[in-house]
Amino acid sequence: MALANVLLLSQITGHVIVVILALCMIVPLSLNMRDFCGHCLLFTTGKWREEDGMFDPQWASSDFCNFPLVTGVLMALISSIQIYRYVRMKDEESFLGLFIDVVLSTWILAMCIISSIMITLGFIVWCDGMTERFPTCEITAGQNIIHANTDNIENSGFYIEMGTAQFGAWGAFAINVGIGVIALLKLINNHQVRNIKVSMYLERQRLVNQHQVQQDGRSTPPAMSSSDSEQVK
Repeated sequence: MALANVLLLSQITGHVIVVILALCMIVPLSLNMRDFCGHCLLFTTGKWREEDGMFDPQWASSDFCNFPLVTGVLMALISSIQIYRYVRMKDEESFLGLFIDVVLSTWILAMCIISSIMITLGFIVWCDGMTERFPTCEITAGQNIIHANTDNIENSGFYIEMGTAQFGAWGAFAINVGIGVIALLKLINNHQVRNIKVSMYLERQRLVNQHQVQQDGRSTPPAMSSSDSEQVK
């Protein structure tokens, strides 16, 4: 019982951290898309014009930013529901509930690793374009690199925003691994306990039946042989 309480407390703590890390994904990605007028910085390429030294971006699909945003929202929502459910839990979880926890953990874990890779690789592609003109990607934050008359873009905070989003995504992935392992351990333990209970019940029934047979044997008188019957006559 003590181990179950420790695992439950670990799950609650893990989900609280996931909510915080999910916000580290949602807030900076939303701010970045707002600053870039709905454009997605991730996987955006382009070229530097020689005549004016401005960057001509070939904007990537906004889905590269929308998918991590959706992942962050789902993580925050599911973790909040799990926290509420675990705090109010009084009885031991059923096998079905534990199985659903494992499935949800696996699903969120898959979305989280995809989002983490997407943010990291997409930001690398953008920075590769920036370092063609500047020594580092961080220096370009706040620089006038795109014509304001074509896109009213504010790029002063993109480096911090994407760095925070990366931290939130990879941190949430690491915590979700731990949550998934705990959910799987609880499922395996529940299955083992159920098997033990079934085995004990079957053994008890066998012993009861064996005892009943022995009692019936003592209460039934032994059958008389033919020689004994002739002596009686």
